[in-house]
Amino acid sequence: ITAKAAVIFVTLQYNVTIPATEEQSAETISLYHYGIKDLATIFFYMLVAIIIHAIIQEYVLDKINRKMHFSKTKHSKFNESGQLSAFYLFSCVWGTSILVSENYISDPTSLWRDYPHTLIPFQMKFFYISQLAYWFHAFPELYFQKTKKEDIFRQIIYIGLYLFHIAGAYLLNLTHLGLVLLVLHYFVEFLFHISRLFYFSDERYQKGFSLWAVLFVLGRLLTLILSVLTFGFGLARAEDQQLNFSTGNFNILAVRISVLASICMAQAFMMWKFINFQLRRWREHSSSQPQSVKKKFVTAKGKTSRKERENGINGTVTSNGADSPRSRKEKSS
Repeated sequence: ITAKAAVIFVTLQYNVTIPATEEQSAETISLYHYGIKDLATIFFYMLVAIIIHAIIQEYVLDKINRKMHFSKTKHSKFNESGQLSAFYLFSCVWGTSILVSENYISDPTSLWRDYPHTLIPFQMKFFYISQLAYWFHAFPELYFQKTKKEDIFRQIIYIGLYLFHIAGAYLLNLTHLGLVLLVLHYFVEFLFHISRLFYFSDERYQKGFSLWAVLFVLGRLLTLILSVLTFGFGLARAEDQQLNFSTGNFNILAVRISVLASICMAQAFMMWKFINFQLRRWREHSSSQPQSVKKKFVTAKGKTSRKERENGINGTVTSNGADSPRSRKEKSS
């Protein structure tokens, strides 16, 4: 009875079957576009993401926390990095496989060629549905994980930026460019969170953060370059530049400027946070270094003073004649 309703939640909707042609070896090709029913699919896979989140937390992260005996602050950060590193690694591998199978890496012009990309393959649509479902599941996780009140606003902004850009790429039929930028961004974020996990296990581990800092800046530059190439050169030279909702064409000047400005503002915001983070670390390191040097100097000074006091005591004892042979002779005479 409920099979018809369950199909809307479980399987992907709006598939289009393209018949075979003489040039194609395959019989038929199934492609997909988006619609209002995708909200039901996103809701279902949001519940799946909550379950997977709980499994990773209980069977992996909680066991490590019991062995390491982290403080409350490190405990929450370790859980956050553990969950995100698993998600980023899975998304990077999945997204890279789609890029290779669809030849997006070997042919950069595919980012804007044949726009609008209204019909996408199964893996591409399932990837975007999973991404939206994961970031929507992060809202109830704020309650399940008992996030501190001072961290809730930061987390909401963090989640909102992901949802805004992923949904924008999905609805504006910019799935090719969105996939490339997501894989690039996720790889850099995965490196940061995996470095933080190693840092919590051993605070002497700092090389991962240095590598992440270099790749973070390169990732921001590469994101801006690809965005400018797509909107400033590729789509700007397209023949059809009229707004058409029926065909899914949003290639007009206002949309291009808005999307490019949104990407640039997001990159500038991340760079601003990154610079503040690096300055704070540099100040903490520079303030702690003189204290350690001063402490070593005081310790060394204290040791020499004790030796001098011991030598002084021995000198006074000898000068008083309490144990000297000469004093004993004088006493006996």
